[in-house]
Parts: sequence; structure tokens; C-alpha cells
Amino acid sequence: MANPLIFQARCKAAESARLRHLYKTDFHFSMRALIQRVLEAKVVVEGQTTGEIQHGLLVFLGLGKEDNLEKGQKLIDKILKYRIFDDEQGKMGWNLSQANGGLLLVSQFTLMAQTQKGLRPDFGPAMLPAEAQALYEQLVDYARQQFNQVQTGIFAADMKVHLINDGPVTFNLEVK
Repeated sequence: MANPLIFQARCKAAESARLRHLYKTDFHFSMRALIQRVLEAKVVVEGQTTGEIQHGLLVFLGLGKEDNLEKGQKLIDKILKYRIFDDEQGKMGWNLSQANGGLLLVSQFTLMAQTQKGLRPDFGPAMLPAEAQALYEQLVDYARQQFNQVQTGIFAADMKVHLINDGPVTFNLEVK
């Protein structure tokens, strides 16, 4: 008969290995952008419009604890070059610039929530607010250097986001 303590230790080790595997493959806590192709979008804070675009991309941006400016610039570049607008043949062949669209960037820490377990989101993977605000502002500045039609919401404000989704066409973008 097997020793119950050895059996218990092996079960714990197997469970730890399974969790490590899940963490590496299923849980992604790095920066993410939920992008939506829109006919129009705007952000309203306390009754005032803080950012508004016609035809373009509404981007909800979530920042994780391990994120940095370099990774963010890579993601902004990907967003600006991502081809999700119809070209002359009606295929997704044009990027934001080719489509003459606007970019509306909205910070959204809830994108970083861990939701795989339980009935309540875990925001532990999200970057702390002070750090996230500094990085978000750097990314907005970078986006404005790369593209001239950038609008934003207000970091950590209670924002009301209005949009007319075009398609709908929505993608979740991440970079390594």
C-alpha cells in the first residue's frame, strides 16, 4: 500500500505544475487593446465631451503590471498599421491612416481583470493607477507623434463612451 503522505505530495506537485502551465499559456496579463472600428465615437465626462471622432478606431487600452513604454509603442504601432478598413475591393486592406480615420484612446483597467476563476473579476494583474496614468500619458503622446487625429478620454474618470460600431468589427490586440 502506498504511503498517503507521498501520494498527497505528488498530487500537490501535479496541481502546481498544472497551475504553472495555465499561467504561462492561458493567463495573459500584458498590455491589451480592444479595438473597435466605428462610424463615430465620443467620451463624455461630467456632461462634457473630452474626445470625439468620426469614422475610425475606438481603442480601450488596459495596462498590466509588467508593461512599459517600449511594449506600449509597439502596440500603438500595431494599432495604427492594423488593416481592418475596407479597401477598393471591399476587403480589410486599409489601416487607419489609409482610411482617413480618427483614433480615440480610452484607458480601461478592467481589460486586465483575471476572470477565469470565480464570479468576481480580479484586478490584481492591472498596473497601479499612478504608474498606469504616467504610462498612458506617454502612450498618448507617442500616438500623437505618429498620427495626427488622436483624441482621448480622461484617465480614471467616470467616462460615458458613446459609439456606433461599424460592422461590428472588434479585435483584441496584444504584443509580446
